[in-house]
Formats: sequence, structure tokens, C-alpha cells
Amino acid sequence: MNTAGSPPPAVILVRPQLGANIGACARAMLNFGLTDLRLVAPRDGWPNPDAGPSASGADQLLADARVFETVAAAVADLNFVYATTLRNRALTRPVVTPAQAASETRDRREPSGLMFGPERSGLETDDLALAHSILTIPVNPDFGSLNLAQAVLINAYEWFRAGDATPATAFVNYEGPALHADLERLIVAVDADLEAAGYYGTTTRVAIAKRLLRNLLTRPAFSDNEVRTLRGVFRALAHPRRPSGAGE
Repeated sequence: MNTAGSPPPAVILVRPQLGANIGACARAMLNFGLTDLRLVAPRDGWPNPDAGPSASGADQLLADARVFETVAAAVADLNFVYATTLRNRALTRPVVTPAQAASETRDRREPSGLMFGPERSGLETDDLALAHSILTIPVNPDFGSLNLAQAVLINAYEWFRAGDATPATAFVNYEGPALHADLERLIVAVDADLEAAGYYGTTTRVAIAKRLLRNLLTRPAFSDNEVRTLRGVFRALAHPRRPSGAGE
């Protein structure tokens, strides 16, 4: 997947009704790195004082939002437009999921847009006719109610995730595995203490038991600090100190 030079998609809200919803969309966009907000004929005009509180800090994005009178004007500088809808239309268009749209957008060097309809009615057929693909969010077939900001959030997240290099598994405050030599000293020390305690006994499976011990201490990839801590714990268990004042 090519992520270099692929511009973030614009978010086009067509005839949005409530300022609070516009603000919530701005918040969702900025969470995932989208900053190009376009409004087509907002019902209550623009700027709207109700947008600020629900934007939760995405104020600059609201300040930079552009207003257009028509959908055609809003998408004029875009090479590819996705229109979000849950309803079947007579138009012949490819239908994609947010994940597929995100992947395509990341691979495309030309500017793209994500178009969302009014809260109550959604996009009209004439709006959809200006789009190249229909974008449908898979939802519970028995309850497909998403509000405007939720729809924007899902698509913004998928676009961000398509270019995110964060590993699927991450450890917090983990500095990496200790040197093998330090781990080996821990294993040798524990093995010696277990020998002295008669743990292995006279069983013919001593080699297997020692191998299991090694696997047990090697597999977690303990950090340097964890290895030192374990050495201290095992040393204290094998050679307990007498309590202060004992025998007096």
C-alpha cells in the first residue's frame, strides 16, 4: 500500500441540520488526522455557535471549514468522491466498505472526498450521482441507526488505520528483553538453588525438567530490570534472612 503523497480525504457534509452535529464531526475528524471540512448549504447557516462545544477543541478545523451552495461546487477540485448511504439506489456504482475506501484512498495520489447526507434524510439521488462509489458501513441488519458524527468517525478511523504503523501488540514501559547472558545467569542460579533443595530428586527426567525450567524463564522475554528482580526474589527464597531480633 502506498501512503506517501496520498492526501487525506475531504469530509463533505451535505445540508447538515444541527451545529452540534457539525462540531461532533469536526472532533471525530481531527481525532484521526482529517482537517478538510466542507459544508454544503448548512440549514442554520455558518458559523454556528452550537458547533464549538461539541467540537471539544477542534476549533481551528471549524474556523477553516468552507461553505458551498451546491454539492457540485464542494467536490469540484476532487478527483474521486465516495457517497455514504445505507439505501439502495437505481444508480450503477461500485459499493465499498469504509475499510476498502480507506485502502483505495491511501493508494490514490489524487484528492478524494467522503460525502455525508443530512441527519434525517441522507443523500438524495442527485447528490449520489456526483459520486464515483457508494460507501456503506456494515451494521446490525436489525438496527442500522448511526448518527452523522458516528458515520464520520468510522470512516476517519479506517482511513487513519490504513496508514498507521503502530504494531498490533504493544507493551507499555517495556524496554525490551535483557541480554541473554544476564538471563542465563538467572537460569543457572535458579537451577543451582533447585538442585540444592532436592527439587529434581533422582528422577530420570532431570534433563526434561531442566529444559522446562529454561523454557519457562526464556519465553516471556523478561526485561533487564525484571531479570534483576527475579534474581533477588529467588535468592531471598533460597537464602531467607533471619528476622531482625530473632533469637534474642
